[in-house]
Amino acid sequence: MNKDLPTRRSDCSVSYALDYIGDKWTLLVLRDLLFNGKRHFRDFLASDENIASNILTQRLKQLVAAELVLRRPDPDSRRSVIYEPTAKSVDLIPALLELMRWSGKYDPQTRMTAKLARRIEEDRDAVVAEVVARLSAKG
Repeated sequence: MNKDLPTRRSDCSVSYALDYIGDKWTLLVLRDLLFNGKRHFRDFLASDENIASNILTQRLKQLVAAELVLRRPDPDSRRSVIYEPTAKSVDLIPALLELMRWSGKYDPQTRMTAKLARRIEEDRDAVVAEVVARLSAKG
């Protein structure tokens, strides 16, 4: 068994999902990867939430072990690696959009615009398609 993967607690589907993506830092790394185009370790460190480098290292290892993120050499710099979303993480886009929509509805201080919250509510599939297309264009 891979030491970077969580221990299965039960056969519950919610528990399984939470074992892999159920903490703040993992979700924020996925947000940055899927929606903000971040690919390098230093990019994730620069996020507003100020993740510590040791926590980021651990979350990236877990995401790679869970096959949610691909780690590969950066073709532009031999000393760097880049992180890319896998199809498994792309499948989380609708769930992340729903979390964003929920926050936009209930958090008066969120940066999410009312327009985007409405778009997600009215045609989430179109928003998902736009995000996927943007990711495909980068890959």
